[in-house]
Amino acid sequence: MRTQVAIIGGGPSGLLLSQILHLKGIDTVVLEKHSEEYVLGRIRAGVLEQGLVDILRAANVGARMDQVGQVHEGFEISHMNGCQRIDLEKLTGGKTVMVYGQTEITKDLYDARRKMDGKVITNAEDVALHDLETTSPSVTYKKDGVTQTIQCDYVAGCDGFHGVSRKSIPSDILREYEKVYPFGWLGILSETPPVSDELIYCQHDRGFALCSMRNENLSRYYVQCSLNDKVEEWSDERFWEELKRRLPESAADRIVTGPSIEKSIAPLRSFVAEPLSYGRLFLAGDAGHIVPPTGAKGLNLAASDIHYLSEALIAKYDSGEEQLLEQYSETALKRIWKAMRFSWWMTTLLHKFPENEGFGDRIQQTDIDYLFSSEAAQVSLAENYVGLPY
Repeated sequence: MRTQVAIIGGGPSGLLLSQILHLKGIDTVVLEKHSEEYVLGRIRAGVLEQGLVDILRAANVGARMDQVGQVHEGFEISHMNGCQRIDLEKLTGGKTVMVYGQTEITKDLYDARRKMDGKVITNAEDVALHDLETTSPSVTYKKDGVTQTIQCDYVAGCDGFHGVSRKSIPSDILREYEKVYPFGWLGILSETPPVSDELIYCQHDRGFALCSMRNENLSRYYVQCSLNDKVEEWSDERFWEELKRRLPESAADRIVTGPSIEKSIAPLRSFVAEPLSYGRLFLAGDAGHIVPPTGAKGLNLAASDIHYLSEALIAKYDSGEEQLLEQYSETALKRIWKAMRFSWWMTTLLHKFPENEGFGDRIQQTDIDYLFSSEAAQVSLAENYVGLPY
């Protein structure tokens, strides 16, 4: 098989890149190790920066998002001493975010690729990348027990943290930076109306909590928990009781509880790989970086990678210009590290760190007090939350 760009990974990053390139007449093949049903069963974030919203619309996959997605003009931060609404629209001169689940985006992208006869190969096993430093790289995979080969011009590694793409960069070239946080998020999904029209981030002595949503009848809630906790140790009753303890009293009084339809514990880490390119291979999304979910930057960072990478590939095929491809890693990493800083800051601001007792707790409280009292600090928070420019 021959294609121009082989895309490893059939999640939102790989599918979005395939969709954008297809619209520009660039041929792609997407390889996904799992089934489409498995990919769509993964529960992920759903707060979209304006940049991602614009990309989806330009890629002709924004219609359902515009129909059922929820535009949020702000969010709330609660603290033991009170609450503060962060008015995103006012503080950023009119910018907002969109609440629309990553699973829904992935559904829209799969539907779009089918309608355009896009090549998406699922259940592709034993994927391997070859000759990346040459002008004729290739990808091999096994499908139904038969080994297949894809000859291509470029390889886009969109296969996540555990995928083969990043591992294909020699260890003497790849540099990895990581911070592992000493806690996780226990999250549940419930078919209940959200407690608020906007997200509520809660800083509490018992630990962080977050009230989010997917739609008007589907809520997503989180509480900070120990990495030693097991999901089976958390009954629905225990979760709701703990969440209420951490919420502002007004929210705790009006929250609607119900049985969970999904429950999981996610560890938190910050991770960046450098460089994001090696020969004809380019990493995008979780293959190159991971952020804690506190600042809602994971999917949005992947989208900015796809923006830079698609522009670079389009320039190459349109005019032969390779400068954007050569600069891809450096350009993407500048924005990645800014988002990494923001996600780290929000995580340290809002979570309970056991080692911080005493001085660290007082600094955290003072940081929140300063945020609540300073419009300049709120502007900085807001402009990072809605997304820095590409």
